[in-house]
Amino acid sequence: MGETTVTTPEGQEEALPHPVTDETGQSVWHRLRTPRRPRLWFEILLIAVSYWTYSLVRNAVPEQRAQALRNADWIWKVEHQLGIAVEQTVNHAANSVTWLIVGMNYYYATLHFIVTLGVLVWLYRRHPGRYAATRLVLFSTTGVALVGYYLFPLAPPRLMNGGRFIDTVMVHQTWGSMASGDLKNMSNQYAAMPSMHIGWSLWCGLTIFALAAIPWVRVLGLLYPALTLVVIVATANHFWLDAVGGMLCLAFGYTVARVWYGTLPHALPRLVPSQGRTAPLLPTRA
Repeated sequence: MGETTVTTPEGQEEALPHPVTDETGQSVWHRLRTPRRPRLWFEILLIAVSYWTYSLVRNAVPEQRAQALRNADWIWKVEHQLGIAVEQTVNHAANSVTWLIVGMNYYYATLHFIVTLGVLVWLYRRHPGRYAATRLVLFSTTGVALVGYYLFPLAPPRLMNGGRFIDTVMVHQTWGSMASGDLKNMSNQYAAMPSMHIGWSLWCGLTIFALAAIPWVRVLGLLYPALTLVVIVATANHFWLDAVGGMLCLAFGYTVARVWYGTLPHALPRLVPSQGRTAPLLPTRA
């Protein structure tokens, strides 16, 4: 069954070896690229280790303060030339409404993680066939962002010299940013480009829009990254162009998934067979 035989002109049968395959008759390479049902224990471990590694690498990038401040001045100058340098106006306007800016501080600190994990859980339960590909987009997006942190250290607007931005966390004594207040020593303050608040929220929004069946849920999916964009600017944690950097990282993530799986995640089958089930073997032809 494991070999195909042919008859030579001399009437003798010779065995022709098959290429390396697994038990389903598919190449190992093809099997790795085929959507499979995710394992819960593996996914929890993978996400925990990946985020720990991401945080470790991000915070290990040297805090090049002088270069980060020069880059911030350059970004601010470019935005003025483009006519989009309105971050300071948004920051001061939001800060004038206490309940609004305090809510934004907590939004910035919490939803970034809660919504992203929630979408992963939803994918795992409702779209197991698309889970691995969509997770690959998120991981690739985050991985390439680390390169940006290393190559282009950038101070957020609230840390600019003479920028007259308001650090809303410090003013209102909330814990809305890992880079402010008592938590500032736990995070690299000069890793603002690209914005993963935008990269992750846009990943969530596009995933929900592409896969959710309820129209108003799809609309909420699109509103989430738009509101996140307002929040990161109003709290003076990012420039508009940091958001562009996050979008470019996400585009890279989708490209990686497209190359690996041959299609975008939403186009893959929603359901896949359980791990223990295999496709029936075809009879070997002699």
